This record gives sequence, C-alpha cells and structure tokens, in this order.
Amino acid sequence: MNNPSHQTLQFSSPGDAEELQRAELYGLLARLWFAPPDADLLAQFTHAVTEAPQAGGLLEEPWQALVGEMRSTTVADAHDEYETLFLGTGKAEVFLYGSYHLSGALNEKPLVALRSDLAALGLASAAPEGETEDHVAFLFEVMRWLIAGDDAAVCNLEQQRRFFRDHVQPWVGTSLCDAVEQHPRAQVYAALARLTRLFVEVETQGFDLIE
Repeated sequence: MNNPSHQTLQFSSPGDAEELQRAELYGLLARLWFAPPDADLLAQFTHAVTEAPQAGGLLEEPWQALVGEMRSTTVADAHDEYETLFLGTGKAEVFLYGSYHLSGALNEKPLVALRSDLAALGLASAAPEGETEDHVAFLFEVMRWLIAGDDAAVCNLEQQRRFFRDHVQPWVGTSLCDAVEQHPRAQVYAALARLTRLFVEVETQGFDLIE
C-alpha cells in the first residue's frame, strides 16, 4: 500500500476503463486529504482539464471549483489552511478520523472494527507512520487498491462495496464534509469537501445499483 502523499495527478484518457478513473480519483482525494498540495501538485492543476475526472454531470461543477481553488492558491496559503483545519495547536478543529466522527472520540470501536476488516484483507499494518488506519486518506487508498489491485480474490466489486459501506459511507460524505464546508477558514478544502461529498454520493448510487 502506497503512502497517499506520494500520489500524483494523473487521470486516465477517455479510452481507458471507468474503473481506472475511479481508482485515480480515489488516489487524488487521498493525496489531498493526507497533506496540503505542494508546488508540484499545484503546478499540475494549472494544466488540469476542467472536465470531471470521472464521467457524470454531478461531479463537473465541484471538480471545476476545486481546479479553480488550486489555481488561485499558493503552497503557503494551502499549508496554512490545512494546518488551521486539521492540525492546529493542541486540538484539531476538524478531525480526519472515522472513529471520531462515528463515536465522538479517537481510537474507539470503529477503529477496532476497521482494523479487523483490514487484517482480513491483508492490510493490518499498512497505515502511514504516525497515523491510525481510520484517517480518511488511508480509507481512500484502500478503496483505490480494492479497485486497481491485482489480487482478484480481494480486489473485487463485492469487497469494494462492503468496505465502502462499512467505513466510508457512514461519515465521510456527511459528518466530515459538513464540518469542512462550514469552517470559515476553508477555501481549498471546502471545494475538496464538496467534490468528496458528491463522489461519495455517486459511489453510493453505483453500489446500490448492483444489488
């Protein structure tokens, strides 16, 4: 499992499979939730297409808004925003961990359940150093792997649906994105939260259709 801070902005061409597009969007979201954009990533956004990286009108407006925010911010401003929202001094203003959003405290039962499911997938100790596995960026990296991984025994649609419904759907597109969008200092990350919210909605609808 790759550290999400190492992902880059690389979307598939129109002829590539939709599954690759899904995986790449999960990878980009993981990168941006894990750390503020650096100079290289901001430079890539100056050349990014304004059409959504995944087909579907629901994502067009939030993708364009995110591209616009990335083009107008600086490395220093994005870093300051990330620190204000997610790091802070003493206590973060917005937590990026599922356990907090689902139980009201860090390192609680939702994290235990997640670790059990990760162990079943062979990912028990794959969280980035210094983080717990319920960080939203890690969850998105797991989804990316379940879509694009080579081991069909675990990287398949049913495992994607199960993991998404248990560990992403209950809080990422609602509690987390609400908190970020409502924060008065959020600009780049308000745009990211809106894209994330609508992508979670698209994924939810897609998984509902396969039942």
